Amino acid sequence: MSTEDDRGYYTTGDSSSTTQSYGTPSTSSGFFDEDNAFSNAQTTTITGFGDVDTPADTAEETTPDSGPQWHWGLDFGLLVLRLVLGGFFVAHGTDKMFGWWNGDVEGMDATREMLTGLGFTEPGILAWVLAVSETVGGVLVILGLFFPVGAAALLGVMANVVVVRGNWNQFLGTVEMEMMFGAAAFALLFTGPGRVAIDRHTPWWRKAPVFGLVFLVIAAGLSVVTLVVWR
Repeated sequence: MSTEDDRGYYTTGDSSSTTQSYGTPSTSSGFFDEDNAFSNAQTTTITGFGDVDTPADTAEETTPDSGPQWHWGLDFGLLVLRLVLGGFFVAHGTDKMFGWWNGDVEGMDATREMLTGLGFTEPGILAWVLAVSETVGGVLVILGLFFPVGAAALLGVMANVVVVRGNWNQFLGTVEMEMMFGAAAFALLFTGPGRVAIDRHTPWWRKAPVFGLVFLVIAAGLSVVTLVVWR
């Protein structure tokens, strides 16, 4: 039996030191050597304490904002614009048909006389086209029903009015109000009626710019035909 003590010793720099260490001798040059210290120790991972972000959560939190979102103020603004613009056209259209709002106007007779004075060759037909376009188009815009048709009808009427009544020797042709009405109808044609509308969830509501472009072409074509063929 050996008489030597096989327990490990370490020195603290003093060669005469015999301080005993009751652990396994280490070959590391330091107490906390990163490569060798505790290399044989069993590691235990504890989970389930606190909220730990997973990679998916982190990715979701760091996803950049996709941009401005649609809000109720836009729907409210479009509704007000529709009510005002459509209401004006309904008033003008019914006045042309029945003479309800102006004591000096006698309904369709006065409308035919107006169109004759503007140089149109078929005032009888065009009087009804004009009155119905303004009235029905205004109603459709107010309700948000078949919206591209209503907005295109109002835009076509205003395009004709600007052309035949514009006096371009004066500032803005003296048709500023007509151009504003036309611009409002043009804008609504591409924005759509908003969410406060009967048309909601229809194809032309979901794809307003596409249908707006289609009906813009239709309105432009009909306006050109009216001005070239019947004037």
